[in-house]
Amino acid sequence: MATRFSVGVSIRMNKQFENIMGDLENSLFSVFRWRLVLIFCCVVFSLGNLSPGIQVRADDDPKKKVSAGWPVFRGNAQSSGVATTTLPAKLDVLWEFKVPQGGFEGTPLIVELPNGKKTVYAADMDGKLFSIDFATGEKNWEIKLGIGIAASPAYQDGKIFVGDIDGFFHCVDTDGKLVWKMETGGEINSSANFFKGHVLFGSQDGKLYLLNVADGKAIWELETPDQIQCSATVAQNRAFVAGCDGFLHVIDLDQGKEVGSADIFSPTQSTPATFGDQVFFGTEQAEFVAVNWKNPKIDWSFVSEQGQASVRGSAAVTSKHVVFGARNRAVYSLDRKTGKRNWSVTLKAKVESSPVIVGSRVFVGSTDGRFYEIELEKGEVTWEKQFNGGFLSSPAAAFGRLVIATDRGVVYCLGSE
Repeated sequence: MATRFSVGVSIRMNKQFENIMGDLENSLFSVFRWRLVLIFCCVVFSLGNLSPGIQVRADDDPKKKVSAGWPVFRGNAQSSGVATTTLPAKLDVLWEFKVPQGGFEGTPLIVELPNGKKTVYAADMDGKLFSIDFATGEKNWEIKLGIGIAASPAYQDGKIFVGDIDGFFHCVDTDGKLVWKMETGGEINSSANFFKGHVLFGSQDGKLYLLNVADGKAIWELETPDQIQCSATVAQNRAFVAGCDGFLHVIDLDQGKEVGSADIFSPTQSTPATFGDQVFFGTEQAEFVAVNWKNPKIDWSFVSEQGQASVRGSAAVTSKHVVFGARNRAVYSLDRKTGKRNWSVTLKAKVESSPVIVGSRVFVGSTDGRFYEIELEKGEVTWEKQFNGGFLSSPAAAFGRLVIATDRGVVYCLGSE
């Protein structure tokens, strides 16, 4: 999420079953082989009801946690920036939604409501939250929430959540009515995430909040040493916050307590992306790091020779690639396991927007209003288009379309007629 920065800143079931059956066959006489049929049925039933501990955890696979839409800043709780939709080979502008004042820094949401209606939600720097028809681009409603909103909204179970630059956190229903709001002690740039049905976000007052979605009352609050400008990323029962104090904080979400930290030697506002046991993010000192969150330490780091520039956007992560942009105009793909460069491409302006991966394509915008498609494996720019305004906001992709918003107050929907 690009914002204004202030430094203070297995499936092993088949194998298990084969081993079980082999042992059983070796231990039973052939006269009793008929019993194997019964045993077979029982084993299959039991394996199908094993505890989650020996199944593949959805938390370890970013794609499995992505809903059909794009309900949070980076698409899912793990902030992977990877879409599950496909996009047409050729992208056309299907509609534009313009606001007379303000601009967009936060990423739009794309959700399907319980009534089946697909909707885009976007919040602008004039403090308004907009509901936009996904099919047509027509405004459903708007609500004035504060003096300005830099954070991306988040959606869960018929409610939209977003914080403003005056320190208030808002819950709005899908009819555009305010349900509740609560006040923090600082500006909110952090976009919301969710854990066990509760809503999670940080504030520049240095606190991480977990609130009851029904009434906004705190489940817990956790104070950190400095401002929180990133969004909190969630995997299993852990949250990851990269702070302005130069540390990655690992939080036990059940207890609301910090259980580990890693020194990253620089403040950052970049929202961490997680895959497996690692989290990935960049810093203000132009370093990009992979941190093992189970034993908090830096696994690898990368510093480009293309001129040092801070990394303010977030990474998009697959099993092979970690893709991010930097303020030196470059977009990089690093090997997820080693941190070695797969490729880099230099654009025409700074990159503060966060890239999104859709299949074999990367989409990212730059501050001069150019929007790019890059081939994921080769790092070649295959398409670009100039839009009205620059991109601090990041793309969202769902239901066969891509939505982006500019700092001049225009939301664009790209797809095929």
